[in-house]
Parts: sequence; C-alpha cells; structure tokens
Amino acid sequence: MASRLVRRCTCLLREAARLAPAASTVGQLRLTRGAARTLTSSATSPSSHLPGSLSELVEREQVFTPYPERQEVDELIEKATQPEEILELPGGGHCLHQNHAALMIIQLSRLLSEKPEDKALLREDARFQQLLHLVNSQINVIWHGTLVKLLRSLYALGLPATSKELQSVEQEILWRMRRLRYKHLAFLAESSAAYVQERGSQKLLAELLVHLERRWTEIDDGRTVVTMMVKIGHLSKSLMNRLEDKCLELVEQFGPEELRKVLVILAAQNRRSVPLLRAISYHLVQKPFTLTKGILLDLAYAYGKLGFHQTQVFQRLAADLLPHTPSLTSSEVARCTKSFAFLKWLSLPLFEAFAQHVLDRAQSITPPHLCNMLLAFARVNFRPEQEEQFFSLVHEKLGSQLADLEPALQVDVVWSLCVLQQAREAELRAVLRPELHAQFLGDKSPKDQSTFQKLLHVNATAQLEHPEYTGPHLPSSALVPRPSAPDKKVTPLQKELQETLKGLLGSADKGSFSVATRYGWVLDAEVLLDAESQLLPLRDFVAPHLAQPSGNQPLPAGAKRLAFLRWEFPNFNSRSKDLLGRFVLARRHLLAAGFLLVEVPYYEWLELKSEWQKSAYLKDKMRKAVAEELAK
Repeated sequence: MASRLVRRCTCLLREAARLAPAASTVGQLRLTRGAARTLTSSATSPSSHLPGSLSELVEREQVFTPYPERQEVDELIEKATQPEEILELPGGGHCLHQNHAALMIIQLSRLLSEKPEDKALLREDARFQQLLHLVNSQINVIWHGTLVKLLRSLYALGLPATSKELQSVEQEILWRMRRLRYKHLAFLAESSAAYVQERGSQKLLAELLVHLERRWTEIDDGRTVVTMMVKIGHLSKSLMNRLEDKCLELVEQFGPEELRKVLVILAAQNRRSVPLLRAISYHLVQKPFTLTKGILLDLAYAYGKLGFHQTQVFQRLAADLLPHTPSLTSSEVARCTKSFAFLKWLSLPLFEAFAQHVLDRAQSITPPHLCNMLLAFARVNFRPEQEEQFFSLVHEKLGSQLADLEPALQVDVVWSLCVLQQAREAELRAVLRPELHAQFLGDKSPKDQSTFQKLLHVNATAQLEHPEYTGPHLPSSALVPRPSAPDKKVTPLQKELQETLKGLLGSADKGSFSVATRYGWVLDAEVLLDAESQLLPLRDFVAPHLAQPSGNQPLPAGAKRLAFLRWEFPNFNSRSKDLLGRFVLARRHLLAAGFLLVEVPYYEWLELKSEWQKSAYLKDKMRKAVAEELAK
C-alpha cells in the first residue's frame, strides 16, 4: 500500500515539474491546490488508482450553459401571425442561438393547429426542411423544455414516422429521460402520449411510463396528477395505482373541477378505489363548493357507474340538481334519472321534477330518452303523481314505435310497464310473439339470459294479471327452469333461513327449498298446510306453479300453499325499506298465483340472535299469513 502511494506521488511530482515552466502564477497556484487535493484523495479514494494525467485534472472545470439572453428574434417569433414570417427569419441575418430553430417550429405548429391543408404544404417547403435540418444538427444542445415541446409540434405538424428529424428528436428524449424534470415528463405525457401511441413509438411510450411510475413521488400539485390520470392512466395499471395514491394525498387541494375529472376517469376505467372515493365524498360534503349543472351531472354519472353509495353526497346532488331541472335537456334528464336509478336512490321531489319535465316537453322528447326514463322508474318502482298523463304519453310515443326498437329493448320496455302495472295487451303480444322470443330461448350470453328471464315475467303478467289476454304465450318447454350456475354463492341469510326451516319442518317431504317456478321467480322455501294448519307432504299434490309437477292429487279443501321469500339488503332502495320494482313484481305474481307469502327482510332477521328466536319468528310469520287470509 505504501509503495503504491509513493509511486503515485512520484508520478504526480514528475508531471508537475514538466508543466511548471509553461504555467503562469495563477496556474501554479491551481496546480499546487490540484496536486494537494489529488495527493489527499489518492490515499482515501479507490478512484485514485485510475490512470490519468495531472493536466486533465487541472483543466477540468464545471460546464454550465446559461439560457441565452432574450433577443429581437424571440419577439419576432412570438408575434408572428403567418407562417411566412417565421420561415423568412433564418435568412434575415439574425443572430440565432441553439433554441431558435426549435422555437420557430413550435410557433409554426401553433399557427397551423387548425389548418391541415397548410400543414401539408409546409412539410414540402424547402425553408421548413432547412429548419428541420438545423434542428437536427443542434439537437444535443436544445434545452429540455423546448425539446419536449418540439416533439409535440412535430407530431402535430404530421411528420411521417420515418422522418429522420422526428426519429432524432425521439431518440434524444430517450437519452435524456433520466435528466428531464418530472414536469417535462408530465408535459410529454399530456401532449404527446396519444400521438406516440398512434404512431407506434412503443419504445418511447414504454420508457415514459416507466419513468413516470418510478418518479411518481415527485408530483407536488393536483393539476399534474389529475392530468396524468386522464391522459395516460389507462395505459398502465401500476402507474394508475401510484396516481391514485398521490391523488389521495393531494385531494384536499382539489377544487370541484378536479374532483369531477378524477371521478369521471375512475368511472370510465371502472376503478372502484374505495379510499379515494371516500375522500372525494368527504370533501364534496364538507366544503362549500359551488357545483355547476355539468359537474352535478358528471358526479351523478360517476357514482352510478361505480355503484358507490354515500348518502350525504346523494342528498346534496339531488338538492342541487332540483333548481336546474327546468334548464336540463331531455338527454340530460334521461341520463341523470338513469344514474340515480343505478344508485337505487329515490328522491321523490327530483323524480317528480323529471316526470314533469317529460310532460312539459312531450312533443320534443325522443323514444330512446323516454325508454331510459321508463326503465329507471321501474327499477326504483316510482310512479309520478300525474300517473295517468305520464303513462298516456308513454303509450302514445312508444306504441307505434315499439316494433322499431331492438328486440332486447322491446322486452325491457314492456317488462318495465309490467312492473309499474301499465302494460297493455298489444304491448304484451308484441314481445311474446314467437319470432321475437325465439332468439332468446337458447343459453347464450348473460345479457340474453337476463332478457329471457324478463320474458318469463312478462308471460307471467299476461297469465296472472290479464285474464282477458288470449295469447300468444311462451311455449311450455321454455318455462322449464334452467340449472343454476354452479358458482352461485349462498348468502348467510339464505343459509340460516333454510337451516331454521328444516328444524321446524322435521321431515324432508314436508317442504321444498329453492323452488324454481314457471313464472321466473325462485322461492326460498315452500310448504303446504291443511285446514288445521298441519303440514302436508308437498310431492303428493298438484303444483300448477311448477313447469313439471310431480304430484297428481288435488289439494284438500281449505289447504293453503305458503311461499317463503327472503329480502336481502340489495333488494331495497338505498336507505329505505321499499323494495325495488323487480321484487314488487315478484310479490304481486306470487300472490296472484295463490300463495300466502312469508316475507323475511334482512333488517328483521338481523335482530334475531338465537335459534329459538328465529324459529319463533318464522312460526309467528306463518300464523299471521294464515290469519290475514282467513280474515279476507
């Protein structure tokens, strides 16, 4: 170690002696300090073992290129209103620094932003080609901010992907990616990501996404994180996760517009980030934001699309939207009604205002908008106060155009009318005709299966609630229940209800569970009682509600058939004990089919703690159902 240090010092002194005669006094002082530093560092730093002459150490200085002072040509570039003014500058005898050629191209792209024909002419102009050549020769000294704007401008001007100058700029940005500030990366993502994706510059795009994700902690303002989520969040799931984390950190700084953008982009990507949604909801409720009509509509859409329930937010949205209702268009009313229906949020004043809006614009409202509103009303089981006028308008508008709608939409419309007890024979006949329902009979997509289920309900409505209806009906083969999905989960309420009932019945032949009826509804359980309220064996007697009954004996006089129905939390309107329209229809159908209903809502069942309480609860429900029937 010591010998190596001596040899190194000897080499340094020999070099110093060789340079001494030619060095000035200042140079000698610098040499002495340089030698002293080198001697000191050579004893402590491993890098001192690398070969190198002392002259290189003496001459090495920090390189710093200050931004050039503002010149007259800068003002000429900024004030130019015609491309010709820009193209004449290089030959005008002006003193140009390394950024001027790039700034000229950037200004040209601004001037021609809405003139695609002039862009094509510009690309063929020899002066523009000279500018491109000049930029290409100075590419390594163009400042970072100017470089990323230059790339955006070249994309906007429509340079082909094979252009040497464009490829040179892309490559230079790739080389500089680590040195670019995060604001430059964000600008590149905001302004050029779409162009990069369209032109197939996958390497640049991939590298940009990697650096944005690695350096996400450098984001320090709300605008940047919101812009990144909107522009490139959909390109990288991992980057979007980071942006959501940063958004959660900065959400307190957001105004209503930023909150709207975040919610809309989450809805567009179907990203149900619960912590972020809770934070946004908190600030929407707590801060006295002034929410415009557009923001209110977008918030309702986003919450509806994501299915995120927040009572206080919905109350504010409904209250703030009510004064705007007269100024809404039919499209906005239909969209807003649909959003609140998805949320199962029935605000009576707001829905009444929507219905009145339809009546006031009866001549201009279109069938698609009316269909959307009808489906929304049926979902939450809403009937306006002016029910007769509203549904008269529906029949008038849709009666003649029902056949022109898509088959699935025809079924949805008629099913909604069945829910609201407004279906007419002609409308039932329109969807039960063989040529329409035949396309939904096979096991196809989940959407087709859902449509077929609604056809079963429409068919049941025709049989049970329209005795004057003569046909057509669904064929008997279509009424046979289909096997349930093997992965269908059993809910805790369903499991507990079945176990409690099995304990009450004692014998397996005294009751049936998960009974699929010909009406499209599934009973949680079914029992048969004689006139003395004693259990009868189900399989021995006829069952007209089944597509394939097993028994053939007629029911004894005074016998009563009981159906058990559980109502889970999702079966109700939000913050309400009112059932959704679908389950109101199920109740009506089963009552019309002759069942006595034993309804078990979740909020009553949750209060029962012991098995004894649950058994007593069901016995009491059964006694009440029988007593109500006898009282009639």
